[in-house]
Amino acid sequence: MSLISTVPPEQATGALAESYDQLKERLGWVPNIMQLMSASPEQLRMNLEVLGYFFNHPTLSLPLLATTRMLVSQAHHCDYCVDFNAALLINRCEQTPEQVAATRQDPNQAILDPKDKAMLLFTLKSVKTPLAVNADDIAALKALGWTDRDIFDAVAHAARNVSADIIFNTFKVERDF
Repeated sequence: MSLISTVPPEQATGALAESYDQLKERLGWVPNIMQLMSASPEQLRMNLEVLGYFFNHPTLSLPLLATTRMLVSQAHHCDYCVDFNAALLINRCEQTPEQVAATRQDPNQAILDPKDKAMLLFTLKSVKTPLAVNADDIAALKALGWTDRDIFDAVAHAARNVSADIIFNTFKVERDF
């Protein structure tokens, strides 16, 4: 499954089993990317807290977050994450494979409302060229109704995704969906 040993759900005990149970409740299964984190159950627990925060975010939508993850992962060549989030967009957000493919080719084609699309393009800029971000970028988002918290959370989410891509690519997580 990966370059380091992992604990499958049927062998998990204690806190790790509890974390896996949370994943089963939320996703219906325990993806390989989460089983990889069994190497450090505390990291898995912390990651689940962050995921819970974003799943319940008051303003950052599932389509916005999944599109962000897909495109950030595409830039960092994490095929697992690209495919996982593309499947999420198709299966949970009711986008067509053609729409997802168009978004992957050109983020401006993302199936998002103008406010979410502006946030998407900003977060992609922040990950790719953070030094190019300026006060005008922030002002444009605020003019659309985004708050400082929203902007910070969107960038933090995208930045966390970069670190996840590095981890998943390093340990060669296999696709399981």
